[in-house]
Amino acid sequence: MRMFGFSLAYFLVILDTTVLTIALPDLRASLGGSLAGQQWAVNAYTVAFAAALLTGGAVADRYGAARVFKLGVAAFGAVSLLCAAAPALGPLIGLRALLGVAAALCTGGSLGLLAELFPEPAARARATGLWAAITGSALAAGPLLGGLLVDVSGWRAVFLLNPPLALVSLLVMRRVRSPRGVRGIDWQVQVLACAFLGLVAEALIDASALAGGLALAALAALVAVERRSHAPALPGGLLAATWPELLAGVVANFAFSGALFVLTLLFQDTRHLTPTAAGLAFLPLTLPMTVNPLLTGRLVARHGPRPAILGGLALIAAALTGLALTDLVAPWLLVMGFGLSFVLPALMAGMVSSAPAGTAGTAGGVLNTFRQVGATLGVAVMGVLGRPLLAAAVLTALTCACYGLAAARARRVRVS
Repeated sequence: MRMFGFSLAYFLVILDTTVLTIALPDLRASLGGSLAGQQWAVNAYTVAFAAALLTGGAVADRYGAARVFKLGVAAFGAVSLLCAAAPALGPLIGLRALLGVAAALCTGGSLGLLAELFPEPAARARATGLWAAITGSALAAGPLLGGLLVDVSGWRAVFLLNPPLALVSLLVMRRVRSPRGVRGIDWQVQVLACAFLGLVAEALIDASALAGGLALAALAALVAVERRSHAPALPGGLLAATWPELLAGVVANFAFSGALFVLTLLFQDTRHLTPTAAGLAFLPLTLPMTVNPLLTGRLVARHGPRPAILGGLALIAAALTGLALTDLVAPWLLVMGFGLSFVLPALMAGMVSSAPAGTAGTAGGVLNTFRQVGATLGVAVMGVLGRPLLAAAVLTALTCACYGLAAARARRVRVS
């Protein structure tokens, strides 16, 4: 039951990365706004989520995974109610950002609980596969459930699903306790990370040179503060050891979120599908994520994460190429769905397993931060490119080759 409790909460977190996308045409009709405003309605959540994930993981390691998890779930349910009542696009964007912060606390706590409840690596890999299958169903449910809710009650209904499910998760997890940690938190680093990611998204979505310059300044300040921090956001050696996995996470989410945004506009604005029909059109992409992670978990337990990541990236690159160069949609979405269902659980299993004792929440937060940066860039960049799917295919193929070279080099180092 505990596995169900924290998986259900992460289900909500992932659901909200996709469920609003399918509702964008109805949201535009209801509240108005430009294309950039629609992008921010999606990206306010992912930007805040990405920026606060480092904090969420560190807070979970410091104050106890269970305590932080429960706080994040309760806040997620409450802010969802406020989103449903938003009177205009501006307040909705602000509330979506708060929802992203709550999601980061929930995610940091759930990753810490995963490491605490399954300390043995092989068991953790299998549990991660099950967790990914449960939460991957959110990706399948997002477009379809969003389309159904919009057709019945409009875009506000997509937020009203969260509070009752959050309550169920809290009831299941009410007796779970976690010890406090000793690792400190540098709040200055966390604020600078939030500023940097928000400014990058603003620069890309609105083509703002001022925001781009401020983003570079925030990044420089972040690097300077991180180097002298007594409690750095990135544990020593973590980036050097895991940069191939982090790069794979960025590109996988870039491809998924960007393609979802582009294809949603294609289905509804060009092909004039209803929200429900558009949601059904995405099922070949999202259904593999509800079942294939179980296989991925067994593969990772037996062979390690890298073969699953490499194969998944290759499938994503092939799918994006097919979508860009042919008129077929469903078969290539299915290929992409299988690719993502290999990559994402393997990435999580690898990061959590390699984390030093007491830092599982932080390591998982780092991975999810990079993934959400990729999601944010996917929506922002692919929304303005002339051939977005082909560009994403080239990027993914290059990442696949880079990851393969890094994996081969790591094997040679271990042998020698």
